[in-house]
Amino acid sequence: MFILHLALQGCLRGANVEYGLTADTGGHIRYLLDLVEASAKDSAVSRIVVATRRFDSAFGPDYAAPVERLSDKVEIVRLASRDPGYLAKEQLHTEIASYAENLLAFIAGEPVRPDLIHAHYADAAAVAAIVKQRLEIPFLFTAHSLGRVKERAFGRAAFGCEELGPRIASEELALREADAVIASSRDEAEVQYAAYAGYAPGRIRILPPGSDLDRFAGARATPEVEAMLGRFLHAPEKPAILALARPVRKKNLAALLTAYGESAELQALANLVLVAGTRADYAELDGDMAETIRDLLHLIDRYDLYGKVAYPKTHRPGDVPGLYAYARERRGVFVNPALNEPFGLTLLEASAVGLPLVATDSGGPNDIVEMCGNGLLVDPRSPKAIADGIARILKDPALWDRFSAAGDVAAKAYDWRRHAARYHGLARSLLDPKPGIAAPEQLLICDIDNTLVGCRDCLQAFGEWREKQDRLAFGVATGRSFHSAMAILEQQETPRPQVMITSVGSEIYHLEPNGTTYAEDADWRAIVSKGWNPAAVREALIDLPGLHPQAPLEQRSHKLSYFSDGSRTIVRRVRARLEAAGLRCSVIHSHARYLDVLPLRASKGTAVDFVRRRYGLSEQAVFVAGDSGNDIEMLRTLPQAIIVANFSDDLASLPALSHSYVARGKYALGIMEGVDHFRGRAMSACEPAS
Repeated sequence: MFILHLALQGCLRGANVEYGLTADTGGHIRYLLDLVEASAKDSAVSRIVVATRRFDSAFGPDYAAPVERLSDKVEIVRLASRDPGYLAKEQLHTEIASYAENLLAFIAGEPVRPDLIHAHYADAAAVAAIVKQRLEIPFLFTAHSLGRVKERAFGRAAFGCEELGPRIASEELALREADAVIASSRDEAEVQYAAYAGYAPGRIRILPPGSDLDRFAGARATPEVEAMLGRFLHAPEKPAILALARPVRKKNLAALLTAYGESAELQALANLVLVAGTRADYAELDGDMAETIRDLLHLIDRYDLYGKVAYPKTHRPGDVPGLYAYARERRGVFVNPALNEPFGLTLLEASAVGLPLVATDSGGPNDIVEMCGNGLLVDPRSPKAIADGIARILKDPALWDRFSAAGDVAAKAYDWRRHAARYHGLARSLLDPKPGIAAPEQLLICDIDNTLVGCRDCLQAFGEWREKQDRLAFGVATGRSFHSAMAILEQQETPRPQVMITSVGSEIYHLEPNGTTYAEDADWRAIVSKGWNPAAVREALIDLPGLHPQAPLEQRSHKLSYFSDGSRTIVRRVRARLEAAGLRCSVIHSHARYLDVLPLRASKGTAVDFVRRRYGLSEQAVFVAGDSGNDIEMLRTLPQAIIVANFSDDLASLPALSHSYVARGKYALGIMEGVDHFRGRAMSACEPAS
């Protein structure tokens, strides 16, 4: 497999990347180089080319070199565009046509065409779309950051319509033309992209970046780091609040400085350490970077924080583990206050060192903190919320210890080998499509959590069994969102579903002919949208005792999710509130903790029946399997219902489910057992009486 990466922004070279040298020389370059290194280790990958811009500048001769070989498989190729000089990403839209022609000429001159193009950022996607149109080479798109997110954070006026407009247009083009879109987090996939006209959830795949965390585990503060920071501080032995980010407005370092400057408590508890890129004279930096540094220096002066804040002008890449260790050894905290953080590599690095986190609640940190349990999420627009989160950790030694220890999870969860394997699996599926069964004779739909997954050995047996089912279409029905479901299915390496019923039946997705991406069922969305008024539902339930909304990421357009107090009356009280407001909705309560409010027509049961009719199957040709309360509607609707042995919520004793088969096997073994049971009963019914 020959993969061509397109990355036009910033100062890209193979070694000693000067991160922060320009506003566009940031995390996407780190991601790309790490991905390429991990990808090259796969024997199935024959060649990797990273194509970037060639330009002349004061940054050095490396960026004008046409070719830079990194290994026997990997090279950086620099191609010219119309403008010979360095350009910021906001200006690159003027170079798309000229760069695309030079890339096409490069490909024509190679003995073998790339099998796949991976475009990084919107400008690269616009180039990839031209190449795809001419040469029919499929392409993947990774945004790294999105124009509409920036627009929401700052407004178009802050950047100029002439800058964000072309970028957003290229992102819309990417969503239409890319064969698949790679997102790093659920927030990116489900919230950020949802603002685009071309948003198609089923074509977005979440592949969290890996991270080379080995050099961070066990790191110690070096004498160089101690000297670098100590010269700023009156009491360098105090805990350190550490932030490490490029000095650009979206990183929101000014809010952290404001939080610290306005909190006498924080100033008494800890020093603040701001490591904001590398600079000689800040006036020589890009406009945004120069303005940000000026704002930070102004705030330090306004709050008279001299002796309490360290703000070194330069640091080497090799200093970074020591910076994290400096804060950990003083029982400090790492803070990422970005207005939006697409992923959050620095959070993983800090966690690997054992440093608790306070992070923005916008973007990838949601996924990291949820998975690792290593810190707190805060509103980045509220300096008070930032200060309160930091103080809470600093003042609670037990909490600090728990968050510090939880950092070990990061190294296991975000591994480059694992990422590369999933990345190559996605690439191969695009190049060698395996579509679903066009005309199935039977359909199996099962819940995911604690039904399909929960036992590795059971799932492996299920996969082997599934391979032998030639005319059986397989699907899932879950309370999870589409992307959350896809993430758990891929992590557990389950067979690929042909149909996905998600968000407790309020959404249905079908596998597309390419065997990789999914298309949402527009007919089902139209059905469940009738009479649905989520704003009115929120208003009716806003002050109901015993009910609290789940996180924003868990809310969907046709599903409102709450935590309940588990009381026996909670469902009755919710329904009474809704009826009093003139709202007719479906209320699903499961595991004595989770409560979902859905459109009246939406449930796993109605969704399964819709899919059954779409496939033209009888009820006797459909099997459904579940384990908990949010499966009741599905199990009650179909006659061939399977309850796996590890069920909860008293499913087996419910009169409405008396027709169900209660398996002896747990998890996926119970699913197979149930299907065999109903098939055997059907065969017996067909045998003539003796």
